[in-house]
Amino acid sequence: MYKKRRVVITGMGAVTPIGIGVQEYWEGLIEGRNGVDLITHFDTTKFDTKFAAEVKNFQPDDYLDKKAARRMDRFCQFAVATSEMAMQDSGLNLEVIDRDRFGVIYGSGIGGMRTLQEQHFAFFNGLDPHKISPFFVPMMISDIAAGQISIRFGLKGPNYATTSACATASHAIADAFFLIQRGSVDLMMCGGSEAAITEISIGGFNSMRAISTWNDRYKEASRPFDKDRNGFVMGEGAGTLILEEYEHAISRGARIHGEIVGVGLTGDAHHITAPAPEGDGAFRSMREAIKDAGITKEEIDYVNAHGTSTELNDLNETKAIKNLFGEHANKLVIDSTKSMTGHLLGAAGGIEAIGTVLAIENSLIPPTINLTHPDPECDLNYSPLKPTKKEIKYAISNTFGFGGHNASLLFKKFEN
Repeated sequence: MYKKRRVVITGMGAVTPIGIGVQEYWEGLIEGRNGVDLITHFDTTKFDTKFAAEVKNFQPDDYLDKKAARRMDRFCQFAVATSEMAMQDSGLNLEVIDRDRFGVIYGSGIGGMRTLQEQHFAFFNGLDPHKISPFFVPMMISDIAAGQISIRFGLKGPNYATTSACATASHAIADAFFLIQRGSVDLMMCGGSEAAITEISIGGFNSMRAISTWNDRYKEASRPFDKDRNGFVMGEGAGTLILEEYEHAISRGARIHGEIVGVGLTGDAHHITAPAPEGDGAFRSMREAIKDAGITKEEIDYVNAHGTSTELNDLNETKAIKNLFGEHANKLVIDSTKSMTGHLLGAAGGIEAIGTVLAIENSLIPPTINLTHPDPECDLNYSPLKPTKKEIKYAISNTFGFGGHNASLLFKKFEN
């Protein structure tokens, strides 16, 4: 049995609907900044939902040359931009790092949806198939973000993508953690990116009645744990982390944001979209993360909830927390940052992991905004409307995806 190595977070990058860059993102979380607005990416006249949480003021030319940017879908531009931010934050000198032991695991739930849609429409509107863009396939496929990041920095370790709906980025982080922990690599770039605010995506989620249709009150539409919630609000963006083996980080004098100490991964085996009754899958993923970390459930201080603002998720996640933690559930502080950012689908786990690490670093838990009429069955402390000051030693970040994919990441305040 191999000796488990410690894994720390030494770099972070974020592009979100409430801020570009980790600092602006964090300020947005603590201010309770609302990233939801009317959709500008396309004409919503025929759509039941006319709003989303778009990334504003993102300039790919700030991170890529124009030619490279044109050959990337928006989701990939976000991924490369945040990886650049994370690399700068880490202070790594790639000239002295063994890049054979530095890998990339990076996911997207949907991938290049805009590219797929544009090429599909052009083809069925008479485009000669011989004139389909040669960049169509490499711009569309979900794994291309991991490939582009690897190419940009010359990272030659393990390189692949995860795709597990809304749990995608958390699975990427989990796999990166496992590889470092077992000694296969020393460093991993990991996270997730999504840019799926398109006609076909909004139309599809409308058809399955998953997203909110509060067009007259769109600023209030993302309202996790509130009795008036009626669906999630789609967001876009990316979150990237650099995980590093502890001794490796210490030897180069790295700034350490926090430590990842446990992971829980489970499957519902229940339904294609609905969570398992009583939050069984969520219960087991959190339980496994705590077991993996070798701590007790009473040591957890904070849960960054999946908190989608859908009736079934919020209720079943609450039940899972109550069933697992018992009386301690009433001592936890829980929040849903999706109330501000919307739901970034495959990128959610990336930005929410960063939010969790920042909450631990700053002893400050972001608010759950719009929680003005709490659901009587969702009766825990969700940090409603304003931040909660709290010393945090251990925290869990939950992400759960369509298909019954559950991931819980357990972070710890860094101590030498």
